[in-house]
Amino acid sequence: MTEGSKKAVLAALVANFGIAVAKFVGFIITRSAGLLAESVHSLADTSNQALLLLGGKRAERAADREHPFGYGRERYFWSFVVALILFSMGGLFALYEGIAKVRDPHEVESLAVAVGILVFAIALETFSLRTAYREARHHKPDDVSWARWFRNAKSPELPVVLLEDIGAEIGLFLALGGVIAAEVTDEPRWDAVGSISIGVLLIVIAIVLGIEMKGLLIGESASAGDVTSIEKSLTGTPGVMALIHMRTQHLGPDELLVAAKVQFDSSLSIADLATTINEAESRLRAEVPIARVVYLEPDIRRSEVT
Repeated sequence: MTEGSKKAVLAALVANFGIAVAKFVGFIITRSAGLLAESVHSLADTSNQALLLLGGKRAERAADREHPFGYGRERYFWSFVVALILFSMGGLFALYEGIAKVRDPHEVESLAVAVGILVFAIALETFSLRTAYREARHHKPDDVSWARWFRNAKSPELPVVLLEDIGAEIGLFLALGGVIAAEVTDEPRWDAVGSISIGVLLIVIAIVLGIEMKGLLIGESASAGDVTSIEKSLTGTPGVMALIHMRTQHLGPDELLVAAKVQFDSSLSIADLATTINEAESRLRAEVPIARVVYLEPDIRRSEVT
């Protein structure tokens, strides 16, 4: 995990823990369904950040006999677990609580306390979101949209924290709107509507995260830019005639497997061929440093075989 990603995760962890405590206290005082839903949401977010840190730590373990390509995908696995927790502890619980309060509404007992805590939570969440946004800006190219960056990101922590923080910020405003509407209209079901809205929002975010993390867990290829750089580094090596076939796969956010069939100059001796292969690998790794595992197989195009 990069320092930027770790900084964003830690900021979100501290902010969400403080928010969760404040919201639980507020729920005890006000009995607001929206505050309870947001309390559980913040508790889930706090555990999520802890899991992201755990995944980053476990991914640093060295390769062994059972896992010869290392543990880089631990970061994808724990990010997928985060999506499941956000779906169940966050979204489903908020839906359940909201529906229960629609059927059996309760008055919000202290509007001032509820609003004060939600405003405090919005301030902390804004700090966390701002940190995640600033760190993500360092990784997102200016000519790439946020949606495309999220879909193509290979490092899971920043996209997860950023999307989680956006959902939390929107959820807080939904809870605030529900509490105020319940007081103004004297209809406590508006508070329940806020809770239901938060639940739907979190479920949508969790599904999006789950889909993205599933793709990374299964194994995604290198980015288009890295593929182009790999091809240029190989075909630009003296003694390489053509790149016949290539496959890439991320073993983790910062580890790439490259396997390729390469046509070399047929006049090379065995010793010269070995030297050329080593030179090609060196050029490849210099161009794409995350290419940690490289297999180059000498071959001949079928059309050229007599």
